[in-house]
Amino acid sequence: MIDLHLHLDGSIHPEDMFRLAEMSGAALPAEREEEIRKMLMVEPGCRNLGEYLEKFALPLQVLQTKESMEYAVYRLLKRLRTQGLCYAEIRFAPQLHTQKGLTQEAAVHAAVSGLGQGIREFGISAGLILCCMRGAGNGAENTETVAAAERFLGKGVCAVDLAGNEAAYPTEMFSDVFGRAQERHVPVVIHAGEAAGAESVRKALESGALRIGHGIRAMEDSGLMELLRDRKIYLEMCYSSNLQTRAVDSPEDYPLPEFMEKGLYVTVSTDNMTVSDTNLKKEYLLLKKQFALTDDALKQLALNAAEGAFVTEEERAELKSRIQREFAAWLGQG
Repeated sequence: MIDLHLHLDGSIHPEDMFRLAEMSGAALPAEREEEIRKMLMVEPGCRNLGEYLEKFALPLQVLQTKESMEYAVYRLLKRLRTQGLCYAEIRFAPQLHTQKGLTQEAAVHAAVSGLGQGIREFGISAGLILCCMRGAGNGAENTETVAAAERFLGKGVCAVDLAGNEAAYPTEMFSDVFGRAQERHVPVVIHAGEAAGAESVRKALESGALRIGHGIRAMEDSGLMELLRDRKIYLEMCYSSNLQTRAVDSPEDYPLPEFMEKGLYVTVSTDNMTVSDTNLKKEYLLLKKQFALTDDALKQLALNAAEGAFVTEEERAELKSRIQREFAAWLGQG
């Protein structure tokens, strides 16, 4: 019922691509929804994270105007509410939405507007996470992202993130960016331990991460797992995506049961609903089947998400109450 790790550009519904293309003045490479769907979804033979990330090129083409950014967030909230979610944190990288003259601040403002409209109309709670990007020579852009996060913090934005290919661009390259975020009291999330090893997770913690996006490779270091547990760092695990990017070799190698057994704070998310062809309930049911998890264990994962969410304590209490009341019915529907 709570998705903490959900990328906007990886979760655009194929049906919405046509309207978004009109808003952005972009030409789509196909006219039928089913053809677009195939272009947005990762193939079964995906070999690594780099190949997975190629699927973001097309949706980014249609997310380059204020209108398209606002509409995309609004439509995503509608889908999430239809799926029975009560809270979500949607992330995107403002610097990737400036190809047609939009500034990062304008992109964020449009997303915040769409967020507010969706919250009002659909009765779902949500926040935005602004992603800095791993890369060379984009320090100024990342600094601008942190500044935008500070400006909109508490007004729709709830945190900053670091996304991209961690194998090519190690976390420590961006320590100055997240030093600024901490100085400005902006909560930090970092993708780590997906395409690089346990040391990447350690570096993320050194950079002030309160949550780790994925964190799969923490299983390689028992001391790190103890540190994650003791510091109550929440792991945003995305089962389908992690298998598709080959973060693990097989479902049997997936460390979620081990993390739970060792007392780590595990949460379940989708990552990219369209690219991975999934939704939150599907992720829970896949985990239930693969690891024979009880419904109580699954509910605890949902409660972990409420605990790890960037919300007020009053909002957290309400989310936990809703999970206690509604989780079993939500999981059993449809």
